[in-house]
Order: sequence, then C-alpha cells, then structure tokens
Amino acid sequence: MKSHTRVCIIGGGVVGCSVAYHLTKLGWSDVTLLERSELTSGSTWHAAGGFHTLNGDTNMAALQGYTIRLYRELEELTGMSCGLHHVGGVTLADTPERLDMLKAERAKHRFMGLETEIIGPDDIAKLAPITNTDGILGGLYDPLDGHLDPSGTTYAYAKAARMGGTEIHLHTKVLQTNARVDGSWEIVTDKGTIIAEHLVNAAGLWAREVAAMAGCYLPLHPMEHQYLVTEDTPEIYERDTEHPHVMDPAGESYLRQEGRGLCIGFYEKTCRPWAVDGTPWDFGHELLPDDFDKIEDSIAFAFRRFPVLERAGVKSVIHGPFTFAPDGNPLVGPVPGLRNYWSACGVMAGFSQGGGVGLSLAQWMIEGEAERDVMAMDVARFGRILTPAYTLPKVVENYQTRFSVVYPNEELPAARPFRTTPMYDVFDQMGAVWGQQYGLEVPNYFAEPGEPRYETPSFRRSNAWDATAREVRAVREAVGINEVQNFGKYDVQGPGARAWLDRIMAGRIPNPGRLSLTPMLSPKGKIIGDFTVTCLSKTHFQLTGSYGAQDYHMRWFMANPPDDAGGDVTLDNVSDRRTGFQIAGPRAREVLQAVVREDVSDMKFMDARQLGIGYATAFVQRVSYTGDLGYEIYVDAMEQRALWDVLWKAGEPLGMRPFGMRAMMSLRLDKFFGSWMREFSPDYTPAETGLDRFIAWKKNVDFIGCAAVEAERTNAPKRTLAAFIVDADDADVVAYEPIWIDGQVQGFCTSGGYSHTAQKSVALGFVPRDHAVDGLEVEIEILGHMRPARLVTEPLFDFEHARMRG
Repeated sequence: MKSHTRVCIIGGGVVGCSVAYHLTKLGWSDVTLLERSELTSGSTWHAAGGFHTLNGDTNMAALQGYTIRLYRELEELTGMSCGLHHVGGVTLADTPERLDMLKAERAKHRFMGLETEIIGPDDIAKLAPITNTDGILGGLYDPLDGHLDPSGTTYAYAKAARMGGTEIHLHTKVLQTNARVDGSWEIVTDKGTIIAEHLVNAAGLWAREVAAMAGCYLPLHPMEHQYLVTEDTPEIYERDTEHPHVMDPAGESYLRQEGRGLCIGFYEKTCRPWAVDGTPWDFGHELLPDDFDKIEDSIAFAFRRFPVLERAGVKSVIHGPFTFAPDGNPLVGPVPGLRNYWSACGVMAGFSQGGGVGLSLAQWMIEGEAERDVMAMDVARFGRILTPAYTLPKVVENYQTRFSVVYPNEELPAARPFRTTPMYDVFDQMGAVWGQQYGLEVPNYFAEPGEPRYETPSFRRSNAWDATAREVRAVREAVGINEVQNFGKYDVQGPGARAWLDRIMAGRIPNPGRLSLTPMLSPKGKIIGDFTVTCLSKTHFQLTGSYGAQDYHMRWFMANPPDDAGGDVTLDNVSDRRTGFQIAGPRAREVLQAVVREDVSDMKFMDARQLGIGYATAFVQRVSYTGDLGYEIYVDAMEQRALWDVLWKAGEPLGMRPFGMRAMMSLRLDKFFGSWMREFSPDYTPAETGLDRFIAWKKNVDFIGCAAVEAERTNAPKRTLAAFIVDADDADVVAYEPIWIDGQVQGFCTSGGYSHTAQKSVALGFVPRDHAVDGLEVEIEILGHMRPARLVTEPLFDFEHARMRG
C-alpha cells in the first residue's frame, strides 16, 4: 500500500466502488479504496438488487434515473455483466389517497421526461397476472423498474475504478483516522498508514464507527430487513416474458421474479433495529436468524394479494441489516466541522441511488459543487443537533412508513417534541398545532377550543383551512405575532466584516441602521442562500436566513473563511441564542409604539434600530415576510418570555393574534415572495428567479459567483419564475406540477397554495422567458386534472407597496 493518496475511500460496497469509479471518470486517478473484508461485505451482497426511479424528491428521482442508465455503460466499459433485468414495475393504489399520491408523482415525471403512466385494475391484471386486483383503484407503471445482480454490479464498478487508476486493498481494516494540521488525513490500518488529501466514509454498516474515529456523529442506524425467495412456480416459469415488479404499499411489500420463482420483501410495522450499540467489526457475510414472527401479518396479506405465494414453497430466507438515515435518504457530502472529510453513507437503496451518489460526490469534490441540487441527501441537512437516542426512533419510523402515503402537509410524530423554545408551553396552551423544522417545534396554526389539535394529512385542502383563514385575516386587518426563532441567525463582527460580507454575498452590504436583501451564490452562480443582512454598526452585522440550512450555510462560511477578507472577523451562529417575534399588520406600528419610549413613526422600511422594550434592549428591523407593515424584534433567548408579555399586553386590545407557518405561507403568496428550497435553491440562478434585482452590480468586489452571473446577465436564461392564478377545485399546487402551454409541458411549479386575502389559488413556477407575459393562459396538472391558470404580474395585495413601505 502506498504512503500517500489524493483520496482514500473507506468501504468496498456498491457506494464506495461507485465513488471510486466516478472520481476516476472525472479526472482524479490517484484514488485508494480500503475494504476490511471482501468487496460487497456488509449490506451489498445480500441486497434484493431492485432498482426504480420513484422518489418524492425530483432531484433524487433524476439521480436514480442516472444510476439505472449507467449500468449499460458499465457493462460496455468493463465487459462484465451487471445481471440487468429491465422488466418494469407497478405500484398499487388501494385508496383514493394513495392514488392521489401516484397521480402527483406522475405529474412530476412529465417535466422530468420519465415515461411513467397511471393504469387501471384491468391493465394491472394483464401486466402482472398473479396480482389479485380486488380493491385496487389503479397503479403507477414505470418501464425503467428492474433488478440486477448486486455482486456483479459492484465488481463492475470496482473494475471500472481500477481501469481509471484506483488501487483497491482488501482485508485492510481501518483502525484510526487522524486529522492533520494541513487538512489532510492520516488513515491507520492493520496493513500500514496512508496519508490522504481527502477521506470518504463509505463504510455502510460501519459508517457510525468510522465517523466516531474522526470525532463526529452521523445520524444512521441499521435495521433488520427480510425477504423470501420461493421455489419454482409454474405461473412464473411458464410465462413467455419475465414478470414485472409489483410494489404493494398496503401490504408493505415488494415482489419480483427471481429465476423460476418469486422474491418478496417486506417493510413491516413490527420492525426491529439492529446493532443498537454498534456494528460488530467481525460481522460480514453472515445473515441474521430467520424471524417469521415479525412478518407474519405481512405474509398473510401477501397471500391475499398474490395467491400464488400460498402454494409456493420457500426456497430461501434472506434476513440482513441495512443502514438508514432518519428520513431514509443518503448522507452525502462534506461533513460540517471537518476539513476534507466526505460522507457517502446511509444509501439503503444502493442499486437505485449508488450511481447518482457517486457522481454527485465526485462532482462536489472535484468541481466544488454538484451538477444539481442535492439538499435531499446532503449530510448537513440534519445539523449537529441529532443524538443516537433521537436517530433511533426516527429511523424506525421511516422504516415503518416506507410504503405509507407521503402527504405534503404531514407531520411525523416520532421523537417529538425534542427542541422547543421558551414559548412552547404558552403557544401550546393557546391551541398550537405543531410542526417541526430542523428538530425545532414550530406552530403551524392555532386551533380554537373545540377544534381538533391536529391537521389531517391530505393532498387536498385540510382541516387547517378555517384556522389559517382566521390568522391571515388577523394580520391583514389588525396585527399578528409569531416567533422569529425559525430563522438562521449569524453574528458577524470585526474590522474585516464588511469586506468579507461583500465577497461572500452578491448583494449590497448596508450602512449602519439599515438592512438589505441579498442572494449568496456558488462559483457557478447558483443560489445557495437568500439572506437579510442587517448593519448594527460599522463593524457589526447580523445575517438572517433559513433555520433549516444552518449547517449547510455554516459549512459554506467556513469554507470561505473571514480571515481571507483582510481583517479580523468573528462569525457566530446565534440561531438559538437570539430570538424574538415578528409583528405584522396595519396596527403593528401602534403595538411597537406602545412598548417603546422612542418615536418609531419615522422608522422607514428596511431600517434597523436598537430599542428598549420592557426590561430588554432589543434590536428591531422594519421588514416582514408577510408583505405587510411589520417589524422583526430580536432579543437574547433568555428574554423572550418577558418580551412576549410586553407585546401581548399591548397588542391584544388591538386585535393581535398569534399566527403560524400555514398563514405565513399563504400571506407570502399575496406578494409572490419566493421561499428557500422552493423558489430559491442550488438548482436555480438569480436571473431565473428574479433575485438578480438584489445583486449589487456596481460594487467593486469580485464576489463569489460574480463571473457566472455577469455571463448570465449578457445571455438571459431561457426560463423565468412567474406567478399564476389557478382555477383550482379542492386541491392547490404543492410543487413540481407540470405547466402545460399549447398542449405541451413547458414548465413546472415550484410552490403554491391558497391566498386567503385574495381568495384565489396561487402557483409559482418556471416557464419559458419568451412566454412569460401578463395574461398568458396555461394549464397546471393537479392530481391528474388539468386546471386552467393565468399568469399575473401584479401582486394580489398592496400592489403599490403602500402598507409594506409606507
């Protein structure tokens, strides 16, 4: 084994080998892969080997599509067989809610170019004749579904990686990973020590243990998973063509042909976590003992759905562990807080996602960013707040709901409440119906006495409708109040603070007492943040962004450190230490004036001031995401309850009501305001979304992404973000619904909902720039129905901005 390498990958499963292959494919040939046993040890060798494109996140679905298409390329490159079986597959729906979900997925696939289709029970019976279609309403057919040989595919990746220069060392156990001062890593093994510029943790079942060597925690946990292979079955081996896959969510099962018989696996509710206290180092090619008790109910259901199974003998039982993250998606990318340490873990669907994971990580390492938005699998999406005790119940919940209907408004209950603010008990007593963001409990809306304290999960308008309308009305007619806790907040101070902010932000950095809005860009000009920058003094600033992107943004800040900006700078994430409230509505100024000694009548839009409120010294800025007259008021978190008492005492006589995120999302649609990870994400650019109006084109700074957006300014992008009024029925746009123009899909929605102010259904989405004119008539596909919609350019509320700016 050589003493130095550019990249050291720990783990020889399908993901580790894919990463090695893609790194060499993109030009990094000095790659070393270490495997403690044989390739495919751990989970890879006993995987069922199925692959499919269906995924609720469009970028994950696209990466899964890339993975599937890659297998033919691997076979041609290496001359090895991946054992491909492109047989197609159908996901069954036995309830209207499940069918709604499949229709929503089909709609997404239209603009992605995937050729899925909704089919009826008769078509399902012809396609998959062993299926009992009693009670089945329909299904989603995907011609790309199939299965392969897990070992053959992994060895094909490995051979392709070797052809590109990768060295693979088997039976080499990693004992230590030690960070070096220069950012490189010392990897100590039982065969010697190697120094690597970059370290990739692709250790699968041992990813937790390998991460612990570097002093970090990855939120992962193995779960026991069991599938059965039957004896030869005449209904299968007498067919002229291979039987397609059948996913039966009601029965928590997936089924496919295996040779002359069948393979069926289960995601049972009575599941069991494995290796709670750590994966044994000597575990490898073993299986777990058969456990029919936990899948007894699932088997009984499968006998009814697929009667042929009751007559088929069981040939073999495969019962082994797979590793899951709390939401079931992989953990990929640079680990926050560690230099040159990369995660490629938690890829439980390795043969659907492994190729896409390898490609994205290789692009990230070599080019500094992935080709498409990978937030759904970014290792930073959970932050560093998670503990093993939190991860375990969330992983169990994810396993249990893997085949459940996924609703856009659903709030899953496991491991909650975990993180709460000082206002939790107050809001709870006021009827808060809770959601969560980044582990934090956040009010979605407030139920009145006698109303249920939960929101019904639905693809259509839910029972939160009346409460949301009440809260919107309170904001528009009087004054509303909610927390500013669920903002990410960063304190930046020092002589070099302005210079650093000028370089890292594309927009104007304000003068003392003012604030500005600015995008933060990647070198390729993609949006990686939208921030409010508040100048508290010449050398003191606050940045405000998405609460759920804290680790993502902190990782970026630290990768572009302030000490390069020509002066001392301190950067502090104060998201949970600085909090407060926003008040918004036509009477917001009256409330603020009632609680301060200073005159605030001359406080202009985008002003920021330090004011005494009650016992606290707060800083207040005049801005509101509601699009109304509003103020954000910040204090130390220990002072939040005292601030509440003062504001509520002054505001309640003026009609003040608390409002939650459901109302906030309705209010922002009145002004067509975009939202992080909806309208603004690393998939999009400022010129596409309209954020280019906040770029400081004249500032004499080579800010990050400057060259890319200047080029885009010269050559305008082909698409643009637009707003639509939709002739909706009982369901509004959520995201990714296709936009039809002249009978063709030419755009897609980014978000939408109902404006209770205007009493209209609103959608935001991308359309070709040359079509984006006021009054354009389009159709938007919502749950399988084509709904007429009209492009509008004038906001639905305060179109002259008199309330917001006056």
